[in-house]
Formats: sequence, structure tokens, C-alpha cells
Amino acid sequence: MISMLFSRGADGVPAPSPLDFATLALPATPNTCLLTPSTAPGAGHLHRDPFPVPVDDAFAAIRAVAAAQPRTFPLADYPERRQAQWVVRSRLMNYPDIVVAEVAPAGDGTGLWLYSRSLIGRSDFGVNRARVLAWLTEFEARLRRG
Repeated sequence: MISMLFSRGADGVPAPSPLDFATLALPATPNTCLLTPSTAPGAGHLHRDPFPVPVDDAFAAIRAVAAAQPRTFPLADYPERRQAQWVVRSRLMNYPDIVVAEVAPAGDGTGLWLYSRSLIGRSDFGVNRARVLAWLTEFEARLRRG
């Protein structure tokens, strides 16, 4: 854990692997937030109807959202799954959080799965939920701009 705090960027964070949202079991701790399409099975904290855009456009948009965020560093990219992962470092304490985004066909459009979770601590004071909502707002704005 100490190496995660004194590392920079994505260094010191456990090696990633693709996340399977169909089998994801959310932890009992309040330091995560999962957005899922309203058409997707399973439990999420937030839900959003699918977007009326092609999957590739949605994947480009969520990657652009991540690239524009402060203290956000690429962790893993799985283009065949249209999934990407990032490390987001807190400004004051350098705590690492992980954000995973995936887009896929859902209903008559493209669904967005967006999962933000803390690696350290039990509570996050709402940071992960606020991040998911902020990324979603920016994602929607990018899609509207085309």
C-alpha cells in the first residue's frame, strides 16, 4: 500500500485485467460507484438509457473525457472489448482510484458502463459517485458536440 501512495501516475497500482461487468460483484464498502445502462442486468448505483450513437463513437468520447481529466493516467486498454482503465490520483494525498469504462451495444443504442473505485480506505466521501456523474456529464456533452 505504501508504494501506491508514493508512486506517480499508474505506477504502484496492481496489474490490471479486463473487468467483466456481467459478473462484477460490488463490494459492501461505500467507496465505489457503478453506472450501467438501464437495459443491462445486474446491480449498479446509477443507470442511464443507451445513447443513440455508434459504439466506436462512444468509445472515442469516453477516452477523450478521461484524457481531459486532471491527475488521470492510462492504466490499461482493451480495444477489442471497448474497455479502458485509468488511475486517478487525489490532489492532496495522492490516493489512487481506478476508473473502468466500457461501451457496448445495448437496446437500440450504445450502453456505457462506468465504474470508479477507491483502492485505499473504506469511505470516499462521495468522490467516486461525483466522478462518475462528472464523467457522464462530459461524455454526454461530447456526444452532443459530435
